Amino acid sequence: MSGKPTPTLKAERDLIAADAVLVAGMDEVGRGALAGPVCVGVVVIGATTGEAPVGTADSKLLTAKAREVLAPRLRDWPVAWAVGYAQPGEIDELGIIAALRLAGQRALQQAAHTCARPIDVVILDGAHDWLSRPEQGDLFDIEAPSAPRVRLMVKADQTCSSVAAASVLAKVARDALLTELSEQHPEFGWDSNKGYASAKHIAALRCLGPTEHHRRSWNLPLTQQYRRRSVTTS
Repeated sequence: MSGKPTPTLKAERDLIAADAVLVAGMDEVGRGALAGPVCVGVVVIGATTGEAPVGTADSKLLTAKAREVLAPRLRDWPVAWAVGYAQPGEIDELGIIAALRLAGQRALQQAAHTCARPIDVVILDGAHDWLSRPEQGDLFDIEAPSAPRVRLMVKADQTCSSVAAASVLAKVARDALLTELSEQHPEFGWDSNKGYASAKHIAALRCLGPTEHHRRSWNLPLTQQYRRRSVTTS
């Protein structure tokens, strides 16, 4: 028997049976990277949506090749899907949680263009609601005429098909972007480390300093000369 969890549509269908018409699964990638955007994937499910394509799983449990093969089928499967981004400069200005919310709002806004009606519920992986707008609001919040309610589920990326699919689509999109950016800055090895803190990435940061794609407000592993420069220019 395989130890890999198999997600299903049980949670989504339970919500639809209760009162929802459209349910969206949402997940993020890139939160802990040193460079590149944070990305949020969203996949929208309706009452007539069939089971997810065979092989759908949390992106972290799949190889890069498996994700690439699966992604086109996941794009054809749901009512709608989208990936939203918050760029490094926005992460520096807003902080990571507000940047996640901005990327999630952008993903929902894109997905809404192909939905016949508003999304009712978002299943969000984890135990913290970073998507809902705080009571005091945020400067860069995207105004939505009807924000969906949020259902938190720990390990939703391993148990809910829509969330697993969202994680795969976000991961594939972000990996492609970091591979493209690596052509501009090959010394950092983003084609393999995808902006995370690999030995090659850290060594290049200490030798060359940060690029415009780095999160300069973070505690980057810089030498003193580049740390002073980063603080001055951020």
